[in-house]
Amino acid sequence: MSVPSSRGRGKEIRELYDRVEEAAGYLRKETENRPRVGIILGTGLGGLAKEIDVETHVPYHEIPNFPTSTVETHAGELLFGSLQGKAVMAMRGRFHFYEGHSMEAITLPVRVMRSLGVETLLISNAAGGMNPLYEAGDLMLIDDHINLLGVNPLIGVNDGRLGPRFPDMSEPYSRELIRIAETAAREAKIPICKGVYVAVAGPNLETRAEYRFLRGIGADAVGMSTVPEVIVAAQSGLRVLAISVITDTCLPDALIPIDIEEIIRTAQQAEPNLTKLMKEVVKRI
Repeated sequence: MSVPSSRGRGKEIRELYDRVEEAAGYLRKETENRPRVGIILGTGLGGLAKEIDVETHVPYHEIPNFPTSTVETHAGELLFGSLQGKAVMAMRGRFHFYEGHSMEAITLPVRVMRSLGVETLLISNAAGGMNPLYEAGDLMLIDDHINLLGVNPLIGVNDGRLGPRFPDMSEPYSRELIRIAETAAREAKIPICKGVYVAVAGPNLETRAEYRFLRGIGADAVGMSTVPEVIVAAQSGLRVLAISVITDTCLPDALIPIDIEEIIRTAQQAEPNLTKLMKEVVKRI
């Protein structure tokens, strides 16, 4: 009976931790900003970048070990500045599994955020709505998720400096932040719903049978991002609030071909409400 070799495991641990610290060290030299709030400006939240009092722009390609986004609608830079009086760093453009990035690359920015002092992570994304009560343009607070990406960012040798081997996932999305968002939405008269997000690999959209399956296992909306970052955020001890823009309805018995341009337009129409809500959340945390 052979015993798995441990050769190279220490090097693997050092490499990930060192890559994170190399990127964080570079950013510490580029800005004096010490953020407490991290923001992933996904689909529907690009307008929030205009609300940030930006002190420093850092293109992804200049940051050691950072991947670059290949999605046309995603910019590729980190913004450091202030929003509602809070020090923030924001990703203009995220990374997706379907682009060919590894889980380590997709989640490295979250680890860098933690190294820089971020305590709260705000995320937005575009999603297809499978709950029959949802309409295109709705905002959905994610209160739980299902990972169907077929892979997990924590697989591999664990380094305790980055977080525990078996992080608890009973509350990956902060109940406190969800309550804050619900209160802010109610006071601003912004319609909002709450549900379960399921992540799939993509990049193709789902078949009618797949939508039936996903709805049947308890998902309200489906997308191709967010879950890897949230898993690493949970391991890192970050509080998370994530909001999906429902860009299209995915009802199996009334399914029509998807027009990507229409999806983008829907996200843009929802952007003012999402931007307003995120600003209110930042103000209140």
